[in-house]
Amino acid sequence: MKALVYHGPGKRSWDDVPRPEVQDVSDAVVRVDAVTICGTDLHIIKGDVPAVEPGRILGHEAVGTVEQVGAAVRGIKPGDRVLVSCISACGRCRYCRIGMFGQCLGGGGWILGHRIDGTQAEYVRVPFADTSTHLLPSGVGDEAALMLADILPTSYEVGVLNGQVAPGDTVVVVGAGPIGLAAIMTAHLFSPRHVVAVDLSEARLHAAKQFGADVTVTLTDDPEAVVAELTEGLGADVVVEAVGVPESFELCTRLVRPGGRVANIGVHGKPATLHLEDLWIRNVTITTGLVDTRSTPALLRMLATGQLDATRFLTHRFGLDEMEAAYDVFARPQETGALKVVLSRG
Repeated sequence: MKALVYHGPGKRSWDDVPRPEVQDVSDAVVRVDAVTICGTDLHIIKGDVPAVEPGRILGHEAVGTVEQVGAAVRGIKPGDRVLVSCISACGRCRYCRIGMFGQCLGGGGWILGHRIDGTQAEYVRVPFADTSTHLLPSGVGDEAALMLADILPTSYEVGVLNGQVAPGDTVVVVGAGPIGLAAIMTAHLFSPRHVVAVDLSEARLHAAKQFGADVTVTLTDDPEAVVAELTEGLGADVVVEAVGVPESFELCTRLVRPGGRVANIGVHGKPATLHLEDLWIRNVTITTGLVDTRSTPALLRMLATGQLDATRFLTHRFGLDEMEAAYDVFARPQETGALKVVLSRG
């Protein structure tokens, strides 16, 4: 089969590789019908995630059709349409039993495209298939479902829920890429007073308005002054970091009010300075996190009933064999306007 293979920092290629097979009784092999590219994949290619070894097939998001299952798999069968979650869960360990699947001790967590071969391929082996895939309702299309593999549960859980967004809050999202836009969309499930988007790109701020930001601010417009004006000088109740660079994290800690919360989603490749000399006295809570995907069933129900329109994230479509072109477009959002790309079989 063909797959997108990482060959070390700055190197990738669409290669011929062996087709995966069931290796364990809990495995499934899924034919990939639709796949996307994540900002984390770009971090890997830059060398920011050293745990990813050369030779690894990248990707951790897919929708597909079950081809084969191991003897212990009971919840899915060949021919079923499934969402392949970015997080795999053994379902038995201490963390899985409390819904913290991202920290699975039994061989799961974020492993696809990280510790084992991933989804940017014609076929993928999915460990712990019963607890790491979701059957798709008949009315939910591949493209919409694909957004629930990672970005929507990530933004909802690590940003909105960790940030404890509540009715009447002022929420600031720093970074209006796909993850930031998903945080803006899902923050509205809790009726905030204001949702403020901060970004360098006017195009992304325009997109943020379409996703529900009522105030948009470029970095040159002094976001600290804008947020202070909106909040009578207090600062934001919740600030979501959705970039993953030191400057954006440090800005978040300046935008939050005393007693407020900073929810970090961004994948950081470099250290950021934590100004505890300023923060300790302000009762600021800072959370970090890897998505657990425990919200995926609820998000799927919202998708099926029309409460969420996940296809709004999609800006570019490619064939599965156009992986290199899709990466080129996704990696240059300032020029291409890319939010999320989808690559489909056939």
